[in-house]
Amino acid sequence: MTARTVHGRNALGPGGLVVVIEHGRISALSPTADAGDGAPWIGPGLIDLQVNGHLDGDANAAAPDPAHITAMAGSLAAHGVTRFLPTVITAAPDEMLARIRAIHDAVRSSPETSRAVAGIHVEGPALSEQDGPRGVHPLAHIRPPAIAELQTWLDAAPGLVRIVTLSPHHPGAVDATRFLVAHGVRVSIGHTHASDAEIAAVVDAGATLSTHLGNGAHALLPRHPNYLWTQLAERRLAAGVIADGHHLPDATLATMLAAKRDHGIFLVSDAVATPAALRDGGESTVGGGVHLADDGALRHVSSGFLAGSVQTLDVGVATVARLTGSLAGALRLATSAPASVLDDAPHWTTGARADVLLFDWAPGDRAIIPREVLVAGETAHETTDARTAAGGPR
Repeated sequence: MTARTVHGRNALGPGGLVVVIEHGRISALSPTADAGDGAPWIGPGLIDLQVNGHLDGDANAAAPDPAHITAMAGSLAAHGVTRFLPTVITAAPDEMLARIRAIHDAVRSSPETSRAVAGIHVEGPALSEQDGPRGVHPLAHIRPPAIAELQTWLDAAPGLVRIVTLSPHHPGAVDATRFLVAHGVRVSIGHTHASDAEIAAVVDAGATLSTHLGNGAHALLPRHPNYLWTQLAERRLAAGVIADGHHLPDATLATMLAAKRDHGIFLVSDAVATPAALRDGGESTVGGGVHLADDGALRHVSSGFLAGSVQTLDVGVATVARLTGSLAGALRLATSAPASVLDDAPHWTTGARADVLLFDWAPGDRAIIPREVLVAGETAHETTDARTAAGGPR
């Protein structure tokens, strides 16, 4: 493979940046004073650690199929995502296992999918059974963690299960945490009503993450203490947050960004599949009966709870950039921060895999707009005139 050079305005620092790519890896990162007129922004590809589905691809399809995961890899690349964790949510044991196997088969059968899929996130089934914290996870399938079931996941997808979300209130949560951590899996606290002591116990056992902090919670909480404050204050927990304009109000998101600045915080999309049948008002595999509200949020018809997001990380980066006034800081929350959670390869440095995002963005845009997306040095998405194709600022 011949070397390729791409350049643009440095999205993570001042001036311009030239990236030299050889054999799918970054061979040089060289700053320049001027990127040139009309140059796109350039930075690392986005990494999403929580994606239930996207467009027609669905990690929770009723009939699991590797083609769903390959479809997710393709459609997410168009939004700048170069690595992601397909996320399997609460269901019957055999259904969850079949979905995990489908992801494993997709990774084995397609080199392109293998490059995009960084592993699997399993969200549930050991979550809160209470309304509010449970979100739209089906009550009928909420159950305590069982080592035997966890082992079936590890056996079905060797080396691929990267994150498991659970609620610390369950008997056996501490033992499950120790088991998973011993097998190289990150344990995340989410969809919980756990007490301070229960949260502390699983953190002491090795839990290191919080799943979409601020969501999957009661509508009303005691002023203090409560499980949100506890996780915000816990220095050993890095928090995923959804910055889609619906899941967290601006003031809440800004407070979380500030509180976790030194502890670790990263963006996730929590995106769900939105096939045509769903967009016309149908059943989602995440939440059942849902509808797209006028404000663009996907909500459960009966409870009004959010049922995942229809936005992707390109929106999350622009949302945080608007809120903080820093594109560089926002981009890091969707690139280097989740990369540090995966901790499986060098990132955005000489020798790292060449996952490169060239994009347009200006203050006030609703999303960053990819021009070209490279995964391991190969073009996964390209638009000749990104801003025109996207209909202008979003």
